[in-house]
Amino acid sequence: MKKIITVLLVVALLFSMVACAGAGSKNDKFVGISMPTQDLQRWNQDGANMKEKFEAAGYKVDLQYANNEVATQVSQIENLISAGVKVLVIAAIDGKTLTQVLGSAKEAGIAVIAYDRLIMDTDAVSYYCTFDNYMVGTIQGQYIKDQLKLDEGGKYNMEITAGDPADNNALYFYQGAIDVLQPYIDSGVITVVSGQMKFEEVATPAWNTETSQARMEAILASFYADGTQLDACLCSNDSTAKGVTNALASSYTGKYPIVTGQDCDIANTKDIIAGKQSMSIFKDTRTLAAQTVTMVSDILAGKTPEVNDTKSYDNGTGIIPTYLCKPVFADKNNYKELLIDSGYYKADQLG
Repeated sequence: MKKIITVLLVVALLFSMVACAGAGSKNDKFVGISMPTQDLQRWNQDGANMKEKFEAAGYKVDLQYANNEVATQVSQIENLISAGVKVLVIAAIDGKTLTQVLGSAKEAGIAVIAYDRLIMDTDAVSYYCTFDNYMVGTIQGQYIKDQLKLDEGGKYNMEITAGDPADNNALYFYQGAIDVLQPYIDSGVITVVSGQMKFEEVATPAWNTETSQARMEAILASFYADGTQLDACLCSNDSTAKGVTNALASSYTGKYPIVTGQDCDIANTKDIIAGKQSMSIFKDTRTLAAQTVTMVSDILAGKTPEVNDTKSYDNGTGIIPTYLCKPVFADKNNYKELLIDSGYYKADQLG
């Protein structure tokens, strides 16, 4: 009887060890993803693309959205750390508010990838994966330059709507465009009639459509109600562009201006087709998601992930090794090829 009991105990112990080993193996491929909000289409797409690609590669994934609330994002990251994730992929709401919680991640040996938004003031960030955000702005600026044929001279009026000052990328978008257009502002070819040019004057908290609409309505009422022509609206992304086009529809009667954007949201792509928005930067989130999965796989395999920029992105504690994906723009001439033929959208989604 004692021998039977001993054998049973040994068998039970072996089963327990196997179960624990299995759980540990599964845990070794446990990834936490923290996205800022579901209010913007692009973050839904980013989160869904990453989750799908990680799970297809055999990873366990916990995907969280923080409703654009910093405290919620911090709490969710704390929970992901407690749950035992091995890597955190974070698109920060405010890049300067995660120092303390990511200190806990570092203490736990958790690698951190800043996703599309650089996380500031912490040495816990291992890598940064994003699109070339300065290039996003230069493409927008170049589009205005080309469409208005600024090199041929003339006189044009422009207004600027930038992004969220809490988003580190917003300044890159703004600066890239301004660097293209500043010579024409200096020479008087372009006039910003409202005089609002500094980033802090044109920024839009939380990239909010209603905020950008209210600001543009005020600008139109103050500076364009007398029939002054507005030739270009430099908008950093699609949610701010939507606010601007809403304002134009409600209170502007002159020749329709060029309107830039970013993200190729469905509503804005429909506006491009309808002539209400001129272009939008296309950042194929499938590409960014795939690159992030590759980086995570390399990290967990003990390899050094591929990067292509080791000079540009200093988060206050040093340069963060970065992989930059290249953006392009979509307009009425190429949106079918970029967005439909590539499978990013179905034709019926764009009406």
